[in-house]
Amino acid sequence: MITNTELEYKGNLYPNRIVDFNQETDKFLFTTENGVILELTVLRNSAVRFRYATDYMFQPDFSYAISEDASRGYNRLDVTDTKTEYLIETSRIKILVDKETLRVQISNLEGKIINEDELGFHWEENYEYGGNSVKMSKITQTSESYYGMGDKATHSNLKGKRVSNWVTDQYAYGKDQDPLYKAIPFYIGLHNGMAYGIFFDNTFRTYFDFAHERKNVTSFWADGGEMNYYFFYGPEMSRVVQAYTDLTGTPELPPLWALGFHQSKWSYFPESRVKEIAKKFRKLKIPCDALYLDIDYMDGFRCFTWDPDKFPDPKAMISNLNKDGFKTVVMIDPGIKVDRDYWVYKEALDNDYFCKRGDGPLMQGKVWPGVCSFPDFTKPVVRQWWAGLYKELIAETGAHAVWNDMNEPAVMEVPTKTAPLDTRHDYDGHPCTHRKAHNVYGTQMIRATYEGVKKYVFPKRPFVITRAAYAGAQRYTSTWTGDNVATWEHLWIANVQVQRMCMSGFSFVGSDIGGFAEQPTGELFARWIQLGIFHPFCRVHSSGDHGDQEPWSFDPEVTKIVRKFIELRYQLLPYLYTMFWKYANDNVPMLKPLVYYDQQDPQTHFRTDEFIFGEQILVCPIQEPNAQGRRMYIPKGKWHNYWTGEVVEGGMEKWVVADIDKIPIFVREGAIIPLYPVQQYVGELEIKELILNVYFKIGVEDSSVYEDAHDGYDYKKGGYSLRNFKLNGKENEIIIQQFKSGTYIAPYQKFRIKIIGLPFKIKSIMVDNVQVSMKDVSLNGGSTIEIAKNFTALHIKGK
Repeated sequence: MITNTELEYKGNLYPNRIVDFNQETDKFLFTTENGVILELTVLRNSAVRFRYATDYMFQPDFSYAISEDASRGYNRLDVTDTKTEYLIETSRIKILVDKETLRVQISNLEGKIINEDELGFHWEENYEYGGNSVKMSKITQTSESYYGMGDKATHSNLKGKRVSNWVTDQYAYGKDQDPLYKAIPFYIGLHNGMAYGIFFDNTFRTYFDFAHERKNVTSFWADGGEMNYYFFYGPEMSRVVQAYTDLTGTPELPPLWALGFHQSKWSYFPESRVKEIAKKFRKLKIPCDALYLDIDYMDGFRCFTWDPDKFPDPKAMISNLNKDGFKTVVMIDPGIKVDRDYWVYKEALDNDYFCKRGDGPLMQGKVWPGVCSFPDFTKPVVRQWWAGLYKELIAETGAHAVWNDMNEPAVMEVPTKTAPLDTRHDYDGHPCTHRKAHNVYGTQMIRATYEGVKKYVFPKRPFVITRAAYAGAQRYTSTWTGDNVATWEHLWIANVQVQRMCMSGFSFVGSDIGGFAEQPTGELFARWIQLGIFHPFCRVHSSGDHGDQEPWSFDPEVTKIVRKFIELRYQLLPYLYTMFWKYANDNVPMLKPLVYYDQQDPQTHFRTDEFIFGEQILVCPIQEPNAQGRRMYIPKGKWHNYWTGEVVEGGMEKWVVADIDKIPIFVREGAIIPLYPVQQYVGELEIKELILNVYFKIGVEDSSVYEDAHDGYDYKKGGYSLRNFKLNGKENEIIIQQFKSGTYIAPYQKFRIKIIGLPFKIKSIMVDNVQVSMKDVSLNGGSTIEIAKNFTALHIKGK
C-alpha cells in the first residue's frame, strides 16, 4: 500500500468561537474552540498586554526587553459579558473581544475607536523550523500616521512603508535600506488627534507593514515565537512614548564627561599619534572630553590585549591623557580569536562559554582577527565571566569606558553577515537557536560589558556604547547609528535616525559626525557638527581609509565654526544634563520631533528636519550645500531667534538666514536656559556662577535645572539639586519664582541672569520681597543682574 506522507499545507489559520473565559485579577483568559488562548493583562489604566497561544499552550514567559522597574497599577477594572462580546473597561479605555472571532477593538471612554483588529491574530505552521509564524493585522484609520521603530533610515512618518527587524552590519547603508543595526519593534500610531503605541516583544525576525500592501491595513508578524504585544494609549503622543519607555527602562545618569565632545577614528595609533591628537585639541582650544582607540590598539585584534609595539605603556599613556582632561575609550568586539595560546580563548573553551552549532561543533566565523569563536552572552555565567574580563583593562590599566562594535554579531565573508541560524543559545535557561537569539545577542553583550565597567570604575559611573541593540538595551548603554557615509543625504538620515531613536525609548544616541565612510568637504563637516552638538551622544568617527576628520582637518574657517559650536555644547551642558535627568527619571525623550511637540497641528505630521532639543530649544539643521539659510516650520507659539533676538510667531513656515557659521536655533518664549562657561573638558573649571538666559514672555512658563556631582551615586541618596523656575511676565514686570529640592550644594554662589527681549527698562528689583539697589545686583547693560542662587522670588518692575 502506498501512503501519501506529504504534510498538508494549511496556510493561514485563525481563531474561532470563544468557548471558555476566566479572570485572574488583572489577567483575562479567552480560549477558543480550536485551541487558541488570548491572555489579556491590564498593566495600567491605558497599558494592556495581548498574548496569544495556539494548541492550548503558551511558551515560557520571558523577556529581555521588559524593565524590572516597570510601573503597574490601575484605578478601575470592570468586565461585562454580553451576547456577542466581552467588554473590559478601565478608567481610560474600553476593550471589546468578539466571541466569534477573538478580534479586539479598543476605544476611549467616549467610544472613539483607537485601534481595532482587521483579521486580528492568525498564524501559519512552520514546517521547516517548527513552531509558527505569528501574524496580526489591524485596520488603518483615516489619515493615520506612524512613527518610531528605532534606527530606520527613512522618512519619519512610516505611512506606506514596510520595514523589518534583524540587526545587521550594513556598511555604508543608504536611504531606505533596511534592516540596520537596531531591532526596536515599537511604533506609534496617530489619527483623529489620538496617539497610541504597540510594542511587539518578539525577538525573532519581525516585519511591519504600515498600509504598504493594502491601504486600509497595518500588520506585523514574526518568523517564530509568540504573538505578544503591548498596547499603550495616550491620547497624547508624549504619554505613549513615556509609557513604552517606562516598560522597557531608562539608564542611570552618565558621568557628565560622557555628554561632552568625543573624537574617534579607525584608528589612532601608535601612542605618539594619540598624544599628538590630544595636544592639538588643547593647543587650538577646541573642547574635547574623550579619545577613542579602535581595534588597532590590540595585539593581533585579540580582545583584552595591547599591541606592545604601538602601545608599550598604555597605563602611563591613559594616566597622562587623563591629567590633560581626556578620558580613554577602548573598543571590544565579540569575536574571540581561535588561538589556544590566547588566554581569553582558552578560558572560554575550557568552560564551555562559546556558542555551538546545532550538532555540537563550535560556531566559528571570520572577523578582524581571522577565525573566531563567539561567547554565548545569553548565558548568565558567560555574562558574569565577560564582565570580569574588564578588570585588567579598567581597574589596572585605567581605561575609562568601553565601546562594543560588531556585536550583531557581524561575520565576514558569508552572505547572511552573521551566525548560522542553527547556532544554539542558552537564552537565560530557555534554549533556542540563533533565529530567536540573534536580535538580542548584541544587547546581552553590552549588558555584560556594562556590568563589568560599572564594577571596575566604581565609585564613578560607567559609560559604554553599543552598535547593535534590541528594545530595552537603553537601560545599559548609549549607541550610535553605525557605518554611515560622508554625504549630504546621510546628514539628513542622521537627523531622522536620532529623532526616531529618541521616540523609540533610546535617547542616548548620536551619529558618526562627518560620516564614517568617504571624506566630507569642510562645509559638510561644519554642517554636521552644527547638528551633532544637539545630539545626546556627540562623537566624530571615521574610517582611516578616507583621510583625516579632526576639527582642524579642513580650513581655518571650518575650524573656527567647529570650535564655536563645540563651545556652545559645553555652555549648554547644564541644560543637556537636565534633559538626561528628565529622560532617566520621567521617561521623556531628549529630542522631540515636531509631531511629538504638537500632534494637533497637522503641519507637524510629515516634518523631518526640525526638532525640539530638550523642552524649549528648536533646532533645524542645514542639509544642503551652498545654503545661506532655509525655509523651516516654526511650531505654534512665540520663539526667540537665538542669534538675533528677533521674536517670531509660529504656526507657519519661514525663511531663516543661516550662513555657514550658523544654523536656525530658536528658544521658546518664557524659557530659562542654564549655561556654564566654556571649558576645554568637564571639570577643568570650578563653576563660579550659573548663567540663566531668560527669554521674556507675557504669560507663564516653567523651566528647571538639575545638578549633582556629575559622577558617582550620591544623587540616588538625595545628593542632587533640582531647581524649578516659574516665570510670570507682564507688560512692565517679570516675576521669577524658584523651588529647590535635594541636598546637593552646587559650588557656585550666584546666578547671572540675562533677560532677553525685555520690553522695558528696569526700575526696581525685589528679592524675596526685599527691595535691593541696582548696585547690589550688578545691573549691567540694562538686562543682566547677579543675585544669590537661593532666592525664592525675584520681582523686576519696569518704568
